[in-house]
Amino acid sequence: MNKESIISQTKEFAYQHLHDDASGHDWWHIHRVTNIAHKIAVIENADLFLCEMAALLHDIADEKLNTSEEVGIKKVRDFLLSVNVDNEYVSKILEIITTMSFKGGGQPPMKTLEGMIVQDADRLDAMGAIGIARTFAYSGAKNQLIYHPDIKPAEKMDADQYRKRKSTAINHFYEKLFKLKELMNTEMGKKMAESRHLYMKEYIETFFNEWEMK
Repeated sequence: MNKESIISQTKEFAYQHLHDDASGHDWWHIHRVTNIAHKIAVIENADLFLCEMAALLHDIADEKLNTSEEVGIKKVRDFLLSVNVDNEYVSKILEIITTMSFKGGGQPPMKTLEGMIVQDADRLDAMGAIGIARTFAYSGAKNQLIYHPDIKPAEKMDADQYRKRKSTAINHFYEKLFKLKELMNTEMGKKMAESRHLYMKEYIETFFNEWEMK
C-alpha cells in the first residue's frame, strides 16, 4: 500500500467533490482540517496516514452533502477500495468519519486517538474567524436568517432536529459553536480552541451592541 500515492489521490478525489461547495464545506475547509489534524497527530504520536485520510474524506460522507448518510458512506468505501487501501484502514477511516459529527451534541466520545484528533481539527475549523465566516455561508446556503429576536436557540436537539429545525445564523453560536471549547479531546486542541472561542464571544457581543444600537 503506497500511502503517499493514496493521499495524493484522496486529495484529488476530495477536491473534485467539494471545490465548488458554497456552504462552508468546500475543499479549503478540508485542506485546513487536514493540516490541523496533521499538526496535532505529530504531537500526539498518532497514525498520520489514518488522521490525514479521515480528515480528507470526512465531509464526503456527510449527510448534509448527500441524499443520505448511507449513500455518502458507500461513496467513501468504494473510493478507498478503488485506490487499494488495506481493509483494516478502510474500517478505521469509516469508523472515524461516521461518528465524529456534532449532530446537535450528546454524541458518544470518539473511540481512538486518531478519531479524537480529526474531530478536534474539524471542530477547530468551526470556531474563530473562519468559523464565523462558515456559519454565515452555511446559513445563506440553507436560506436561514442572520438573526430574528423571536427565534430562540434550542436548549437540546436530537440529530434530526439539529439538521431540520428552523433557526438562524446567530442561534448556531449558542446551539453549537460556544459548546465546542469544552468538547475538545486533545491538549493541543484545547489550547487552540481558547483564542478562537474568545474571538467568537467578542464578535457576538459586538453584533448585539450594533443590533441594539448601543
